[in-house]
Amino acid sequence: MTTSTPVIDVQVHAYERNHPGRPWHGHLEGPPEVTGDDMVAAMDEVDVDGAILVSPFSMYQYDASYALEVYDQHPGSFGLVRPFDPDSENIEQQMEEWTSHPGVVGARIMLARIEIEADNPGVNQILAAGAKANIPINVMCSGKLPIFREMARKHPNTQLIIDHLGLAQPYEPPTPLDAWDDLPAVLELAEFDNVAIKISGAGTLAHEPFPYADIWEPLTQIFNAYTLDRCMWGTDWTRAVNLLTYEQGVEAFRVTNQLTDSERATLMGGSLMKIYNWSPS
Repeated sequence: MTTSTPVIDVQVHAYERNHPGRPWHGHLEGPPEVTGDDMVAAMDEVDVDGAILVSPFSMYQYDASYALEVYDQHPGSFGLVRPFDPDSENIEQQMEEWTSHPGVVGARIMLARIEIEADNPGVNQILAAGAKANIPINVMCSGKLPIFREMARKHPNTQLIIDHLGLAQPYEPPTPLDAWDDLPAVLELAEFDNVAIKISGAGTLAHEPFPYADIWEPLTQIFNAYTLDRCMWGTDWTRAVNLLTYEQGVEAFRVTNQLTDSERATLMGGSLMKIYNWSPS
């Protein structure tokens, strides 16, 4: 696709094989490894100019050392995001250290994976530290949308980003019939000006084959509620690997007639550059 706006994927993961030097804590769906080189090659094949590289919580928990290594090898291709631990005793210091690294563009809270309430002191420290550092806080909040609502209300000066449409997404087929049931609650969160949303992994919620015609009615509701300036396309590669190829995750948004060229440019890169204050070089 020829456009003056870079095509940027709002969420990808990279990881090396499980080994004693950097052991996995758990498992993320995908190949035995997807190195930074592998991810860049996949992006190059389909003319994706850059991506937000999110250190995978399932494997590395709060250790972002591999993401930093990938950035050092491919500094023009990736902006970096890492999860933060609300139970940590030195959140502000960790945020200062994290944001001192070149390429860092955000932080993340894994709300969907931890037992926590909106008034948790650590969560509020992360949100306050994000505002102080002027970086967005990405929140994995599927199943915890009421808690996210309180976070957005209490921290109006923090840029918050809803991960993966705010919906639980499958790791393997079949896609659940109730995949979009929480959409009304997601739409309500658009009332907060400090909230943006990742249109990531949308193809994994389709019940129809590529190019996933059935995702566009609910996606259009999201676009109308948030406006495209607060929506950012992405694949959530490699989590989506058992449901679609990387190319399909990209091309579904290129071949559709549901977007004009200018809308596509905003969704697939333009809004991200403003929200994360980053672009590939």
